[in-house]
This record gives sequence, C-alpha cells and structure tokens, in this order.
Amino acid sequence: MSKGREGRFPQERLYPLEPLFGRFLTPLEQFFRRATTGGIVLIGVTLVTLLLSNSALQANYQHFWHQHLSLQLGQWRLDHDLQEWVNDALMAVFFFVIGLELKRELLVGELARISDAILPIVAALGGMLVPALLFTALNAGTVGAPGWGIPMATDIAFAIGILVLLAWRIPRNLLIFLTALAIADDLGAVLVIAIFYTAHIAWWALASAGGIFALLLLLNQSGIRQPLPYLLLGILLWYFLLVSGIHASIAGILVAMTLPARGSISPAQLRVTLREREKDLARLLEQDAPLDPLVHPELSHLAEELRRTSRAMLSPQQRLEHTMGPWVTFVILPIFALANAGVDFSQVSTAMLWSSVTLGVILGLVLGKFVGISLASWLTVRMGLAQLPRGVAWRHLLGAAWLAGIGFTMSLFISQLAFTQSELREEAKVGILLASLLAGIIGLLWLWLASGEKTHAAC
Repeated sequence: MSKGREGRFPQERLYPLEPLFGRFLTPLEQFFRRATTGGIVLIGVTLVTLLLSNSALQANYQHFWHQHLSLQLGQWRLDHDLQEWVNDALMAVFFFVIGLELKRELLVGELARISDAILPIVAALGGMLVPALLFTALNAGTVGAPGWGIPMATDIAFAIGILVLLAWRIPRNLLIFLTALAIADDLGAVLVIAIFYTAHIAWWALASAGGIFALLLLLNQSGIRQPLPYLLLGILLWYFLLVSGIHASIAGILVAMTLPARGSISPAQLRVTLREREKDLARLLEQDAPLDPLVHPELSHLAEELRRTSRAMLSPQQRLEHTMGPWVTFVILPIFALANAGVDFSQVSTAMLWSSVTLGVILGLVLGKFVGISLASWLTVRMGLAQLPRGVAWRHLLGAAWLAGIGFTMSLFISQLAFTQSELREEAKVGILLASLLAGIIGLLWLWLASGEKTHAAC
C-alpha cells in the first residue's frame, strides 16, 4: 500500500491513549478468560460472606437479605424477600445457562456419542446414589431426612477450577471427563429438585406452564431464530412454575432446551455473502474520497450487513451462552453465595458438628462421592460397557472422584429447599462448607502426587 493511500484511512491512526489503556485492559481481559477465575471469585466471595456473618455487620447482613421486594399491578402482587428473589429468580438464569451447556454437550459434546457418554453418566449416577444412601442411613426417621438430596450435587465451577490448576500435570481428557460428569450430575440434581422437592402442586398453574412450554417448542419448530420471544415466554413460564409449587428455577432448563441450536444461515451461505461484500469493499477502496464510516453511509451499511450475516450463522443458543455465561459466573453465583453461604461461627457448637445432618452431608460429599463415582466407573469398565478416556489412568480418575465432592452451589440450593427450620439449614451449611473444603484439598493433593511430572497428554 502506498504512502498516499495510507493517509486516506483516518481510522488506522494510533490514538495516543490506546497503548496506555491496552497495557491495563489486556491483562484484565486475560484474567477473566481463565478457566480458574470463576472458582477463584466464588471462593473470594464466600470468604467475604463468612467474614460478614462473623463481624459487627452480622445483623445488618441478615437484615439486608430479608428485606422484601414486591411487584404489584392492580390486584396482582408478587412479594419475596431478597434471598428468595435470588434463589427463585437469579438461580433460574443460572439453570438456563446450565441448560444451554447441557444441550450443547448432548448435541455435539462429550455426551453426544453413547460410547463416550456412558462412563461419565454412570459415574454421575453412582456419585448421586451412594451419597444419598449414606445421608439417609444417618438421618432416616429424623427431621433431617428430607436433606438426602444435599450431598448428591457437584459444584462444576469449583471442581473444574481446581482441576485446571493442575492442567499441566494431568491428562486433558480427565478435565473433559469431569466436565461431562458434572453436567450429567447437574441434570440429575434438576430432576431431583423437580420431582422430590415440590411441597404442593397448583394444577392450573402447572397446566399453564405446560401450555407455554408447548408454545416454546412450536416457536422452535417454526424456525423462529430471535431470542426475544423465547425469553419473554420464559418469564411467563417461570411465573407459572413458581405459582404451581415446582421450583421456578426449573424454567431455566426448559427454556434452554427449546432454544434453536442452529443458525439461520449455513457457513457456505456466509462464504457466498463474504465474497460478494468483498467485491463491494474493493470497489469502495478504488474511490478517491476518504473512507470513514462516520461520513460514508455505504461503508457503514456494508459493515452492518457483514455483522448481521456473521451473527446469523450463530444459533441463539451459542449467542446467549457466550453472552450470559460471564454474567452467571461473575455476578449471579457470587450473589447467590452472598445470600446463602453465611454461617455465624459463634453459633456452631460441638453438637452441631456432630449432628446427623452435618455428618450426613460430610460423609455423603466426601466419602460417598468418591466411592460412588469410583465404584460405578470400575464396574462400567469391568463389564466392557465403556473404557477409560485416552491418557487417563485410574489414579487420575480417583482424584477427579475426590474433587466431585465439592458440592457448594447446588448443595446450598437444595438445602434451602429441603429444610424450613433455620437450625437444620445452618447444620447443612456447616457440613457443605467443611465437606467442600476437605474434598478440594484431598483431590488436589491426590492428583498432585499421583500425576508426577508433567504429562504429555496435557500438552
């Protein structure tokens, strides 16, 4: 390109503050893109929550989350305290993103092929069944019995975050295995919540929710590719599920399953459009007038058309997963931790530590998860139904089984549904925090010692 032509592109000049801001923003962007960041943020927020719960601000902290927020229109009114809004509304968004990830895995990911999906699915089932049995063995016939679902769940953010810390020492396929297991585990937890943690059912509201879900499926089959209709109907679905008695967060999973997984144009169609627009751009470049989108409408129109066409190739599912994923990781989950993870250690007694609920949660998450996942995986491989992922040895899988005992987010969520008594909720929180800490430490040390030197499979 000649020197004269370079002078005709004012948008190419280097702005004086651009290098300065680039040096500050680039590391920040890289930090937020790391796979471990979500777990780090959640750990930090949990520590802050525990500090608030054991400081002079403890009363203010409790008062804040129990303030009521109401929505009212005429005779219609929806009233909850802030903690309930977090657990009912924000967690529906969390489940929406979980549903998007689950659908992607079922269509094109690690759960798409039966041969690849058998091992993580069976391992997840074992990792849910054994913890529930251990908890029930300690709490059968007591007021703590409804909490059997608490130790069944694995916190995907914490578990994957810790595993990624060892990414240079472990086989890459171990990370894929644990991710698939955690997603299958989340699906199991959703089914448990929907089936077993529903106190009463308002059938008219459930029928209304069913009608809206059918309408969402109709939108999908009609080729509607704009996300807005799905999201608007999703809000109505959330409301009717809330009224029906089934936990409203399930609406997130249902809406995610109806979103189109294919774009409105194919990559081949995008290629044709790009070639046509390339000719238009070449024609514009031959003009003598300066090219600036601010003053050149044809260039602005060309850029906008390229943006729309490229966007149309991506499905609504992909766009929303990429857009909402960071919001869930860095906003919704930290807010959930702030609202639910607080424990007043001054109220933690020896009796609470040795209560059947606390012990049931600890044994279920730490020992139950390890035994259930390990035994189910061994039986599946032994029977010839599946094989270990390439490069993954049994010592690696056993380490991942320990990490699966980190149950933080989903376990706290289920504990809010299982118990109405504040004492039982506090016992469950103590058990969840202790078990997650133990499982994380054991899993980290196990994999560190078992993996030895840097593995070629992780490269």
